Amino acid sequence: MGLSNASKISQVIEKYEADLLADWIQTLMANNTRRGLLKETELKQECGEFLSLFKKAVQFGNLTNVQSSEWRSVREMLTSISRSRSQKGFTPSETAIFIFSFKQPLFTCLRQEHIEDANALVQDTWLATTLIDQLGLLTIEGYQKTREEVIVRQQEELLELSTPVVKLWDGILALPIIGTLDSTRTQVMMESLLQKIVETSSEVAIIDITGVPTVDTLTAQHLLKTVTAARLMGAECIISGIRPQIAQTIVYLGVDLADVVTKASMADAFLLALKRIGVTISRPETRA
Repeated sequence: MGLSNASKISQVIEKYEADLLADWIQTLMANNTRRGLLKETELKQECGEFLSLFKKAVQFGNLTNVQSSEWRSVREMLTSISRSRSQKGFTPSETAIFIFSFKQPLFTCLRQEHIEDANALVQDTWLATTLIDQLGLLTIEGYQKTREEVIVRQQEELLELSTPVVKLWDGILALPIIGTLDSTRTQVMMESLLQKIVETSSEVAIIDITGVPTVDTLTAQHLLKTVTAARLMGAECIISGIRPQIAQTIVYLGVDLADVVTKASMADAFLLALKRIGVTISRPETRA
């Protein structure tokens, strides 16, 4: 349904635009508890720009559906504001108040315009309430989307940091694993290891699971997949950090690690890796 002929919302905004903007900014400034994050000049600029876009959309758009093409500029601006507020550290409520605080000044102007027509006041108040509520929901959705993007990016960065591939010697790599292995982390770990094998032309890769709290069937399968992928790239894998509890669990689960070389500690695995590449280490003789 388009804009009702009986509605005076568009006329009210046109007539009281200056008063609307002043009252709205005053309300926002009174509720602004983050003055250090948002300057007054920036807030005034945002309010002025929004009111201008809002006035155009109300004149030609659908008051009951802000998803129509006439509201595109308003939606884009609210998305930008939500993203900016989220990055600055505002809460969802503090972000949504930008739109919801516009109700009071608008309702005041509507009452002045419909002072002798109660039915028209009720109609326009309901339309304005529905409209602003939809815009407020858009603001909250934009905020949540931005936060979700930040969380996903941080998770990806943490995955990369939690699977470092270290070069111990020419031809020897080490991949210390701390925490639980899942499918996503295994994929990142495998990609990092294979890429490092190619870059360094390494022959041996040590996968240390000392920091893995428990090993179940799924974890063992992930380790076997990593070992197989490394072999396809021409590198042999040694799994170190096999504690007695983990060894018992692997036997109990019936996981076949017969083709995989395992060692109790990283030091033992490193010595074996040196032998594999033909390097020997001897201790200096102790002087009398």
